[in-house]
Amino acid sequence: MRKLSVIIPTFNEEENINKVIESVKFANEIIVVDSFSNDNTKEIANKNNIKFLERKYDYSASQKNWAIKKAKYNWILIVDADEIVNNELKNEIINILSQNDDNYAYWIYRKNYFMNKKIRFSGWQNDKVIRLFNRDFCIYENKIAHAEIICRGKVGYLKNKLLHNTFKNMDHYVNKMIRYAKYQAIELHKKNIKPNFFKLLFKPQIRFIKHLIIKFGIFDGIVGLIIAILNSYSVFLRYLFLYEFYINDKQRNK
Repeated sequence: MRKLSVIIPTFNEEENINKVIESVKFANEIIVVDSFSNDNTKEIANKNNIKFLERKYDYSASQKNWAIKKAKYNWILIVDADEIVNNELKNEIINILSQNDDNYAYWIYRKNYFMNKKIRFSGWQNDKVIRLFNRDFCIYENKIAHAEIICRGKVGYLKNKLLHNTFKNMDHYVNKMIRYAKYQAIELHKKNIKPNFFKLLFKPQIRFIKHLIIKFGIFDGIVGLIIAILNSYSVFLRYLFLYEFYINDKQRNK
């Protein structure tokens, strides 16, 4: 059976760290890569049989690619601190690692929870990520926002889902949303994409309609409405940041 290293990126995850570590104790190695948390994440994590590493956070893909190189084994499973590997997914991963198939990575679907409610629609119903992979053939693309694994080979699918509780509290979620909106604006700015009146006015409205109506968020009730509003606001922030970058560029070029 092929051996497995699990990587858990963290920052201030004292509420979640024990649960996620407990869910991956079937692995041969568990690495927590922490961005210098100022809560009790480090103390709690180190009560378990894990390797605890610290690195200043710049962006997610960079952090994960750095940690992947520190792993002892080639097969990697990345699990965020707000995710849980349940028994069904654990057994499927063990079964995969005991076989010699021709896949070098696997998509894993996620079962998302928001504000203590299971989200069935809202654009999250087909949410999937590549998290189980052979590092000799895979690397995260060098993007500062929403980077995915690039795999030089065949990618399979797992049947069981990763449990994802994406909401701690509204302050935490909104701050994360603002951070990612800025990261996305930076990516657009690098591509020399300019903001305009249409993007600021209509793109947030289009995103709201997409999540609430087209992606059936209305069937998730009040929480579906909240998700649609927050996603709309995130798009507005993205182009607001982009407009700020554009104004700053004009000032510098005067």
